[in-house]
Amino acid sequence: MARKQYGVEQIIVKLREIELLCNQGNTIAEAARQAGITEQTYYRWRKEYGGMNTADAKRMKELEKENARLKKLVAELSLDNAILKDVNSKNF
Repeated sequence: MARKQYGVEQIIVKLREIELLCNQGNTIAEAARQAGITEQTYYRWRKEYGGMNTADAKRMKELEKENARLKKLVAELSLDNAILKDVNSKNF
């Protein structure tokens, strides 16, 4: 079976769909199967995205992207600083 990558918004929609199916009397395993995912995937997604709406998910995605950019910037500046210190410490 091919593995499908879901976006954050799609995951939240799937979680809501499973919740509705469970409220109709289905078990979690049956509801997850009807949604096209495994029960383990449901629990993993619920742990990470449970209680989130799509606006929160979009904001989280933006923050993660910005955080990655800032981490890269700090790493580059730290490397530049280390190089300058190394060059400065040698007596020519």
